[in-house]
Amino acid sequence: MGMNVTQKILNDHLVSGGLTPGQELAIRIDQTLTQDATGTMAYLQFEAMGLDRVKNELAVSYVDHNTIQVGFENADDHQYLQSVAAKYGIIYSKPGNGICHQLHLERFGAPGKTLLGSDSHTPTGGGIGMLAMGAGGIDVAVAMGGGAFYLTAPKVVKIHLTGRLRAWVTAKDVILKVLQTFTTKGNVGCIFEYAGPGVETLSVPERATITNMGAECGVTTSVFPSDDVTRAFLDAQGRGGVWRELKADADATYDREVSINLSKIVPLAAAPHSPDNIVTVASLAGMKVDQVMIGSCTNSSFQDLKTVVKILKDHKVHPEVSLGVAPGSRQVLEMLAGDGGVSVLLSVGARLLENACGFCIGNSQSPATDAVSLRTNNRNFEGRTGTKSAKAYLVSPPIAALAAILGRIVDPLATAGLKYPRVKMPKVFDLDDSMLIQPSADPKSVVIVRGPNIGEPPRNVALPEAIQGVATIKVGDKITTDHIMPAGARLKYRSNVPAYSKYVFENTDPEFAQRAAGLRDAGKHNVIVGGESYGQGSSREHAALCPMYLGVKVVVAKSIERIHSANLVNFGILPVLFENPADYERLVQGDELVVEGVRAAMKNGAERLVIRNVTRGVEVPVTAQLTARQRAIILAGGLLNFTRESK
Repeated sequence: MGMNVTQKILNDHLVSGGLTPGQELAIRIDQTLTQDATGTMAYLQFEAMGLDRVKNELAVSYVDHNTIQVGFENADDHQYLQSVAAKYGIIYSKPGNGICHQLHLERFGAPGKTLLGSDSHTPTGGGIGMLAMGAGGIDVAVAMGGGAFYLTAPKVVKIHLTGRLRAWVTAKDVILKVLQTFTTKGNVGCIFEYAGPGVETLSVPERATITNMGAECGVTTSVFPSDDVTRAFLDAQGRGGVWRELKADADATYDREVSINLSKIVPLAAAPHSPDNIVTVASLAGMKVDQVMIGSCTNSSFQDLKTVVKILKDHKVHPEVSLGVAPGSRQVLEMLAGDGGVSVLLSVGARLLENACGFCIGNSQSPATDAVSLRTNNRNFEGRTGTKSAKAYLVSPPIAALAAILGRIVDPLATAGLKYPRVKMPKVFDLDDSMLIQPSADPKSVVIVRGPNIGEPPRNVALPEAIQGVATIKVGDKITTDHIMPAGARLKYRSNVPAYSKYVFENTDPEFAQRAAGLRDAGKHNVIVGGESYGQGSSREHAALCPMYLGVKVVVAKSIERIHSANLVNFGILPVLFENPADYERLVQGDELVVEGVRAAMKNGAERLVIRNVTRGVEVPVTAQLTARQRAIILAGGLLNFTRESK
């Protein structure tokens, strides 16, 4: 029987286990990436493990998140990151060089390779035929040390593309169509693999937009085949030597197949406050727009921004609209500058923003109170912009550009006189890797720079015999890692867990952190109760690390997303699911809860546990769906302890 692309890459990197869906397997990781918001803790954990040198093929440390430097914290983090990179064999990408996913696609991505990144949008690399996955920083630290990455053998969903995109319809609309089909939940343990004749009509940046935002579906990753389009892109980047053809065998099988006709897709938008709240642009036509933000790792390629420049040329930004444009990399910015695109942006009244994540993560360019903000990024969770009352709509760059000029959303398919500017991929990209700093040739001479905000990663204690605590908070469905650990202005505390922990659930329950710390200090355990799709969104391991620091021992929910569940295990927090989802109603915030025999259950491989609600006199059965390796990590009190014990 033939193999699909996913199976071929997994099989080439298999360390243990097999490809039967649902079973645990371990794979070798070729490349790793970190970004500064997650990287500092990842490297602190790397050091805490006693590792002395990166052992995988390539490790890159990007600075693209915490580039707003108000106070010393972010600048200190950058100094730490650069010195760690120099000492341990990591390439360091300086702030201003660009967004990690865009840069990695341009300068390092290679078909058939595995990539593990401490950022949930690492699947961007799937656009070039990589098996690229997001994970918590501690998993990335293990991979940098030469350790395997463990995951559940995935179900592979084939998305068969036919036809060709019409004018004014883009790759952003394709992935919004996918989100409309699959939604943001129920896809844990799946990989989306794109195939069909429509694939060859999409450029690598277009494919990368699709794989990037596939993360919002909750899949492990998404992947395209590597073909002549891939080779042309790599040739243009001066890296044609890494190309290899990679396609599914003719008799390859899939767990599910869905067909999408590109010719029938219309301009779409994700309405507030979820990436799967999909509506047509036509249904929004006429809506007044206050702010337009173009960029992010989803839509900041040269192809994207050149299209925007062509739409904006000879116009002016509407007087009541604030337009910001952030190129994804310095390469994109230099090429736009070289052909006059930057001059156009400035002449029309756009604000040229830094080559960084910026507005996407809410650490700059927050909209006004109750404003409508059109954005080309990947997430529109409530409050993610930095303004809780704002309404963020996710759209393609052309739709955003039109709104910036006209001050309202327009449906270009129903508007006469609009000419769509098609942009061809460059045959040669400008190449300048001077902001990629190579590691030191004399690592022993490198002194690690540690500012006062950089602390040691806290450790958990071994799993107790029983959990005796309180339901410290009860939350609903689709609780994201943004809800758990706010980004934006709080990002600068990522290296200081005691300080950052003060803001756990800040925007959901401002009293949570103080309440949880009080219970912890009184010798009680904290339990979090959640609904469907708990922990969706980014890979930020602080959404597990900080609750661990506050004494959280158990998260019980109707369902928990993949990366967050793995992060909970990595920090010794037991993730369990309601055996009967209706039992969610039997736990109330403030209830006294007991789980007896939990350590024995982990040792014996028992899956079923019982939460005894002492306050209400009821018992709630739950399941701990963990592998033997994960149980051992939970027993040790987290991956740091487990790694030390395993040496």
